[in-house]
Amino acid sequence: MTLRIGDRVVVFDYGEVISVTPSDAARADILAIAAVDADPFWASYWRHRDALDRGTISVPEYWGLIAGDTGAGWAPSTVQRLWAADFTSWISVEPETIELIAELHAGGTRLAVLSNAGLDFASPLRFSPMGQYFERVFVSAEMDDLKPDPSIYLEVTEALGISPAEMVFIDNKKANTDAAAALGATVHHFVGVDGLRSFLTSLAQPR
Repeated sequence: MTLRIGDRVVVFDYGEVISVTPSDAARADILAIAAVDADPFWASYWRHRDALDRGTISVPEYWGLIAGDTGAGWAPSTVQRLWAADFTSWISVEPETIELIAELHAGGTRLAVLSNAGLDFASPLRFSPMGQYFERVFVSAEMDDLKPDPSIYLEVTEALGISPAEMVFIDNKKANTDAAAALGATVHHFVGVDGLRSFLTSLAQPR
């Protein structure tokens, strides 16, 4: 199958649109490696995530901050294991979203990714098998910016050589789609693959 949206660029969020939500089992594995209480661990994990995704702290600094907040004395090998378990929890993908992306690419639709993510996700998103479908991959840590700041969308559209009105933006966070819509983009608040397929099909040109 193919889908063609020839007059616009479709820009996908990565986390929980292309990727699946980290499972309870994956989160339990991370916590078992950390060997600290759950509440302070997850509070710190999210407290420092924006700085990681903005690129103002490195991956080792991120885990160091969590260690400091929780009183952990992690060995270097434990930090590596924590990173690997966390990364693995976010890299698993939703098969049907990948199939939709492949259909759009086969139809000649221009595609890109805009993800709030740390530098460690840049190369995997570009060079994993799905990277072949995307004209550009935009990772927030490389841009010193975060969704839903309007400037990040404008940087993306400028790099793609389009106006905001020529962007179709898909994200699982309504604040992010609302910000893109305010600039004139066509948006879809992702809550499931069936709704995404219906939305994209409604934009597609007959072949």
